[in-house]
Amino acid sequence: MRKPYVLLLTLFPAVLAFLATPSYAADNGSWSVYPVSSRIAARPYFYLSADPGQTLRDKVTVANKTGRALTFRLYAADAYNTARDGGFAVRTLKEKQRGVGAWARPARSRVTVPAHGRVTVPFTLRVPAKAEPGDHPGALVALDERIETGGSSLAVGVRRAVAARVYLRVGGPTVPALAVEKVRFAHHQPLVPGTGTATATVSYTLHNTGNVTLNPKVRLRAEGLFGRTLLSRGLTDIPSELLPGQRVRLTAPWRGSPQLDWGEVTLTASAPGTRESAQVSFLALPWLVAVVMGAAFAAAVVTIRVRRARVRPSVPVRPSPRVRTTPFRPRSSRSARPSPPRR
Repeated sequence: MRKPYVLLLTLFPAVLAFLATPSYAADNGSWSVYPVSSRIAARPYFYLSADPGQTLRDKVTVANKTGRALTFRLYAADAYNTARDGGFAVRTLKEKQRGVGAWARPARSRVTVPAHGRVTVPFTLRVPAKAEPGDHPGALVALDERIETGGSSLAVGVRRAVAARVYLRVGGPTVPALAVEKVRFAHHQPLVPGTGTATATVSYTLHNTGNVTLNPKVRLRAEGLFGRTLLSRGLTDIPSELLPGQRVRLTAPWRGSPQLDWGEVTLTASAPGTRESAQVSFLALPWLVAVVMGAAFAAAVVTIRVRRARVRPSVPVRPSPRVRTTPFRPRSSRSARPSPPRR
């Protein structure tokens, strides 16, 4: 029976990820990928700048740390933020490339690196004349052509990759811009007030609406009834690099949230050159209190209706319509009429 395989182009089981060694290379323990050192110093990544229509040339090195030769597929890819935690990741070989992944071309698409050896490959990056200004992040990826499988009957194939990041900035106006979108408030509290700790979860989407990479900071502030400050703190686990056009869904826990209150939560995201806020209202009401209040309201409605039914006035009798009568005229008899004069 043929084993089914799922091809995962990953260094970890979700995305193409990058581990930097203490020196400067992206490394997974078996091979590494890094820019060729400049005359001044070693480069951890490719930091490039160009104008629309310009062509750049550079070199990338793939080093094999194992005791046998390895063959890699070498390609350029666009970068993006993962939806899970906002980590830096790149598109797979089969995905459509629109930026660096479409503009950069290695001189060789496949390289075989001998045991404990290294191979340097030139690449060309042609920026289109109509390229949009701003940051265009990407990477040069060395993908192992082997498919690693487990020993079970139902195996999952994994193809590992390591990549050197490419930070390209195209000349023109730069616009840093952030947006906080789809703020939601979920409240969890004990059935009986005071018998436990209430918790809340604030979820939101952080969106880079500009054309440069940002290192955002987010602050959470909660106010209760009459403007009382319930919470004010900076949030952690924010992606350090929010790439242009990318959205990341994030959550912030709030332990010890109020069990009976009505207020508003405000999220403020900021980065150099931009600052935006978004709000969501909340009503903290224990289930027991809500049930009691609902029952009391229903009882009050029923009582009012019953009382109105008891004191309902009798239906008034409609008077019959008035009959119009003709005025009486007495008729005179013939005897009463005057006789005509005699001749």
